[in-house]
This record gives sequence, structure tokens and C-alpha cells, in this order.
Amino acid sequence: MNNALTFLVVTIIDLYLYVVLLRLWMQATRADFYNPVSQFVVKATQPVVGLLRNLLPTVGRVDLATLIFAYAIGVLKVYAIIGLNNYGFSAPALFINGFLMVVSAFLSMIFWILVIRALLSWFSQGYNPIEALLHQLTEPLLAPVRKILPPLGGLDLSVLVVLLLLQFLRILIGI
Repeated sequence: MNNALTFLVVTIIDLYLYVVLLRLWMQATRADFYNPVSQFVVKATQPVVGLLRNLLPTVGRVDLATLIFAYAIGVLKVYAIIGLNNYGFSAPALFINGFLMVVSAFLSMIFWILVIRALLSWFSQGYNPIEALLHQLTEPLLAPVRKILPPLGGLDLSVLVVLLLLQFLRILIGI
């Protein structure tokens, strides 16, 4: 029972954390906010981000309100895991692991968005709002790789290179 409850709570927190991180990434890449997916992300996060935005400014392309909110969700996730499993509690570990949860979720989200974009590129037959958003989100990561590694015989290996780099980063920082 405890494992099932932990799974359910952590999954719900993770899904919302992905939505908040997606908002942060969309703002950083200046993705189209009139896209239906973007509208969902904004509406799902606006109640808390709107309140925090009154206190925290935006610095360049980084929305501090959204970033702090994502960090708070990461800390909440760690706290939920500790509470549901009766683990020992340490405030410094809670805040450090909360940060690591956010970094891990962000790298995981990028990984899956790249995989979905690659799969959609094989089957796409015209304009799709989801594919357009995925293109806007991933192009800043893929374009520098394409400058170094041009397409080989019509095959774009930039997605594979970025996926390998993401996995390397996850292993390097131990998450």
C-alpha cells in the first residue's frame, strides 16, 4: 500500500513539475505562447506563478518566479518521499535533493521531448501545433550540433548527439 501511494504522489508531483519546467523552457526559448499546448501550460501554472511574479522579477530570459516555483515542487517531492516512507529528515539534504530533483526532471523532460520530436518527424504529414512547439523548444539545442556535424546523406544525427550528451550529464552528476 505504501509503495502504491508513494508512486501515485510522486507521479502527480512529477507531472506538474514537468509542466512548470516546460513553462520555464518555453519562456527561455521564446516559444509561441499562442500554441494550444503553450496555453495549457500557462493556464496550469499561472495561479502560483502569477502570485510569485509580484515578488520576483524576470532576469533576462529567466523567470525567477517560475524557477523558484519549480524548486519548491522539487523540495515538495523530496519531502513527500521522506514523509511517505518514514525516512530520516535533514533540512540541508531536503533542499539539496530538491534541487537535484528539478535538474533530473529537466534533463529527463528534454530527453523525452527530443525522442518525441524525432519520432514525429518520421510520421508527420504537415503542420501540427505540437510538432511546431517541439521544434521551437529543441532547435536551440540542436542547431549548434548541426553546425559541427552536418546532415549525412539526409540523416540528421544532431538529435542522437544531444541525447548522448544529456545521458552523459545525468551520469556525470549522478541523477
